[in-house]
Amino acid sequence: MSQACPCGSGTPLEGCCGHYHLGTPAPSAEHLMRSRYSAYVLGLVDYLVGTTLPAQQAGLDSDGIRAWSLGSTWLGLDVEASELIGAQPEHAFVTFSARWHDGSGEHSHRERSAFVQHDGRWYFIDPTVPLKAGRNDPCPCGSGQKFKKCCSPYLG
Repeated sequence: MSQACPCGSGTPLEGCCGHYHLGTPAPSAEHLMRSRYSAYVLGLVDYLVGTTLPAQQAGLDSDGIRAWSLGSTWLGLDVEASELIGAQPEHAFVTFSARWHDGSGEHSHRERSAFVQHDGRWYFIDPTVPLKAGRNDPCPCGSGQKFKKCCSPYLG
């Protein structure tokens, strides 16, 4: 019997987030966000790092992510909204709530996450990792646009 996908889709893992974990690009920001939640449940830290905006990956605390991922019992994901922004490159927001239990009790976190698509792949723009770019510098997402016209508006 197949394992149900942790993202809450009701489908088996291998037919849902599992193939994104194996390298197939997620077709939308919502799919990427769901697969990232599933990666937390499954302890797939390399996937979480690899699906964060490349310019931010070195600033991630992989050990902290691993500890949180493996030290938590994940209780569920609720996707409230997914908004595609029709700019080039495409950006999106996904609003969700994630629930988990750890040594200090049960928790819920609601977030409106920003994503950008570059070279056919969606990336999470992590608001906790500073992007080292001035307003008129090239955008760290690799779009070739100025930071102020590309990802900057999605960070605040």
